[in-house]
Amino acid sequence: MLFLIDTSIYIFRAWQNLPSTVRNRFDEPDNAVQGLAETLCGIIDSYNPAHMVCAFDECSRQGTRHKIYPEYKAGRPPAPEDLAPQFDRCKRLVKALGIPAYGSDRTEADDIIGQFAEIAHTQEQQVTIVSGDKDLAQFVREHDRYWDLGRRPIASYQEVHKRFKVRPEQMADWLALCGDKSDNIPGAPGVGPSTAARLLNKWDSLDNLMANLGEVAMMGFRGAPRVSRILYEHKDTIYFARSLTGMIRDDRLPNSLDAMIRTPTKHEDIQQALFELGFTQSLSESLAARASATAQKTTP
Repeated sequence: MLFLIDTSIYIFRAWQNLPSTVRNRFDEPDNAVQGLAETLCGIIDSYNPAHMVCAFDECSRQGTRHKIYPEYKAGRPPAPEDLAPQFDRCKRLVKALGIPAYGSDRTEADDIIGQFAEIAHTQEQQVTIVSGDKDLAQFVREHDRYWDLGRRPIASYQEVHKRFKVRPEQMADWLALCGDKSDNIPGAPGVGPSTAARLLNKWDSLDNLMANLGEVAMMGFRGAPRVSRILYEHKDTIYFARSLTGMIRDDRLPNSLDAMIRTPTKHEDIQQALFELGFTQSLSESLAARASATAQKTTP
C-alpha cells in the first residue's frame, strides 16, 4: 500500500490546532512542525507503510494553473507570518523521518499525488490518499482508499462515490460543471453540485454530456430546459474550468515506485536530525524511537 500525503493541509491544520506558544529549542514558532511530526508518526505507527510520499505545494502563484488563469485561488491570503518559516522545517522533518518528499515549481501537491497514484496503479499497487481536499478524490480507484485524517474515517472507492454522488473518475468533470469556490474556479452559472452529479450520472462524462445537450432539455427534472441552455451558452467556460480541475503533469518527477520507498533510518540518525531541526532532546528521542522501530520492520 502506497500512502500519498497532501502535506500542506496537515501543516495548516497543525498550525490551527496547536497553540502559538509551542516553540522549539531555538525559541521559534513550531506548532506546525510538531503537529506534522505527530501526524506522520501516527500513520507510521498504525500502518508501517513501505511506500510513502509527502507532496508539497511549492509552485506558489507561478505554477501552470496560475499562468493559465491568474485568478486561480485569488481569494486565499498569504501564509501567516508565524507559519511561513515553518514550511522549510516541515520538509526537513519529512526527510529526517525517511519519507520521500516532492514538490514542483509547475504543479501542485494534488498533481504530484495524481501522477504517483497513476504509477502505482500501473503496477497494481493500492493507494491511500491522505487529504481533506475533495479534488484529490479523482485519483481514487477500485481498492484504493481516501482518508481525511483527523476528520473522517478512511473511505473506500464506493464510499467516496456515495459521499460525492459521482464516481471518483468523474470528479474533475463534476468540478468543471459546478465550479470550485475554494479554488476560485468558475463553473456553469446556476448549475450546483446536485445538478452536476445528476447530469454525469446520466451521461457519464463531460464530453458525452456536451454532445447531448438537446436531450438534456428532456431530462425529467425541474429546470432541465434552462440547464441545457446554460450548458450551451457557457460551454467555453466549462471546458476552461476542466483544464484546471484535472491533473497537470510535471514530467521531471520520478516515474518509479522505487522513488516512493520509505527509507529505514537508524534511531540515532533520526534523533540527531530532529535535534538539529529544533526539537528538544526528549521529543527527538520519542519521535526517533517511533520512526526507527517501525522503519526497521520494512527492511527485507
